[in-house]
Amino acid sequence: MSALHDLPAHALLSAYRQRTLSPVEVVTDVLAHMERWEPHIRATYLLRPEAALAQAAASEARWLRGEPLGALDGVPTTIKENIATRGDPMPLGTAATALVPAAADAPPAARLREAGAVIVAKSTMPDYGMLSSGLSSFHALARNPWDLSKGPGGSSAGAGAAAAAGYGPLHIGTDIGGSLRLPASWCGIFSLKPSLGRIPIDPPYTGRAAGPMTRSVADAALMMQVLSQADARDSMSLPAQDIAWHEVAATTPGFVRGLRIGLLIDAGCGLPLEPAVKAAVEQSARWLEAAGAQIVPMQPFLTPGMLAGMDHFWRMRSLADLQALGAEQRGKVLPYIRAWAESAAAFGGRQVFDASQQFHLCRVATVRACSAFDYVISPVAPHAAFAAEWASPTNDPLRPLEHIAYTVPFNMSEQPAASVNCGYTAGGLPIGLQIAGARFDDLGVLKLARAFEQIRGTQRPWPLPPA
Repeated sequence: MSALHDLPAHALLSAYRQRTLSPVEVVTDVLAHMERWEPHIRATYLLRPEAALAQAAASEARWLRGEPLGALDGVPTTIKENIATRGDPMPLGTAATALVPAAADAPPAARLREAGAVIVAKSTMPDYGMLSSGLSSFHALARNPWDLSKGPGGSSAGAGAAAAAGYGPLHIGTDIGGSLRLPASWCGIFSLKPSLGRIPIDPPYTGRAAGPMTRSVADAALMMQVLSQADARDSMSLPAQDIAWHEVAATTPGFVRGLRIGLLIDAGCGLPLEPAVKAAVEQSARWLEAAGAQIVPMQPFLTPGMLAGMDHFWRMRSLADLQALGAEQRGKVLPYIRAWAESAAAFGGRQVFDASQQFHLCRVATVRACSAFDYVISPVAPHAAFAAEWASPTNDPLRPLEHIAYTVPFNMSEQPAASVNCGYTAGGLPIGLQIAGARFDDLGVLKLARAFEQIRGTQRPWPLPPA
């Protein structure tokens, strides 16, 4: 039998219903497992065992009365640090932020709490969420459970590490250029960046999405059932819609038959694609083709100018944020982030305007390129996990975004895009396959990911904490 911390959410809920397990038993086991792992991977912020056990006891009482609070009652969950939870400070990964308690739960946290999920901890992130690593001036350095010399990716760094390490089945992160899918790829888990507005978030921002991070597609669909409820605080949230998320768990490989799937191998710019990643993605395409899909090679559509423009605009936005800080606070921000942002000091108005237009050009190019297909598959990243101590795969603040050429287009186009593990490097590091669908087809992306999950076959065992 699997250890309690390894059980998926649907199995826990079934056991609670049948009274063969209690939320207190499960949360106690998860906390003990976290205690073994946490000195090595440092994935959590505000880990409060007593509070988690109190939530579990309240859940157990509800189950004994036959009155569960919601669809996730008693299931251990972590929430990314930048998703506000009432009464808790939100440092945004940086020592420069004043630690002021949040006045209210942000929409994703509110939905999870209303559904009865047990919030065992917040998960860590880098300064301002602007790195694809676990390097932070506030949190301890997060590491990858598959290889402690590597990072888990970011900016949902702690969430990716926590899911791979078995800190319970459910985790939630955020994504503005790949921050869900990159750690999912490098930690071997599943994540969905939903259509913009599918999961309401506060504060909203163009391209920013919250999404589930889990070990299985079915658990992500279970979270979507809760997280996709409407919330007026998000000015870009989608209208409430009755989506059959429950169909995902029952999806079979037959879903693939007849689909026209684009295969994007060349991103058009960014870092070169490592041979092991290319081989794993092409093998995935062959598996889908054998299951009945039509696989069509795609031409690249993202240009170096688009990627550079988005980078330059974000540099200027971050420079404005830094300039709003006092000198002492500004000095606490990671030097890499400061060097990146301050490189925009000489930008003129026309240069910033031209940079801002690249977001729309990227959006138009992405939608046009994908319109001929039911779904598009590609690498999530051009390489596997990199050194934990590095801020980015290049570790160069003037070449900061060359690894997001596969992921960022789908933030700009507002399309759903997922990462599902599709193989391993010779050294045993996971490799993610990105599955993108048409805008609003979050359910279809989950179904294709669930079908692929079965087609790809047995995965390697999850990593265990060092002895």
